[in-house]
Amino acid sequence: MIEEGLPSRTTVHADPIEGAHKNGLAALPVCLESHMPLDLVIVMLGTNDLKTRFSVNASDIADSIEQVVRAVQTSEAGPEGQAPKVLVVTPPPIAEVDWFADMFRGGAEKAAQLAPLVAAMCERRQIPHLDAGAIVEASAVDGIHLDAEAHRILGLTLASLCEVAFAAIN
Repeated sequence: MIEEGLPSRTTVHADPIEGAHKNGLAALPVCLESHMPLDLVIVMLGTNDLKTRFSVNASDIADSIEQVVRAVQTSEAGPEGQAPKVLVVTPPPIAEVDWFADMFRGGAEKAAQLAPLVAAMCERRQIPHLDAGAIVEASAVDGIHLDAEAHRILGLTLASLCEVAFAAIN
């Protein structure tokens, strides 16, 4: 397992404040090629797209996640030059609290709409989807990040899903 998390990473947006390098789609080819061959790519993006500065709705975010999925599916970063499998995880809804409240103003409402839109996209693309909001919540401390227990629960759930997926392949 290779973790490629980056604080403030978006789906497709260069962040005018935190940096152009935060664009997940632009960074994806380097990540895929530097770690290939990859059996599975887990995509969990969308929270940072909720920032007020990007002025996008939940549908736009789901479409942006689909762009990331397409990039993985058209890559040759999997075994024998094929595309890796993809699993999309919709982040849990956020709460507008603490010092993130202004940065994410209006984001909680959009976040609550995101999972069904992403699930529909995944169904269209015939890939698995996990709604993290069904099993964990964002921390009450900042309303955005997961606390240690939520990380543990999500990690165990993802490990179990990967185990099932790889058992089916072999």
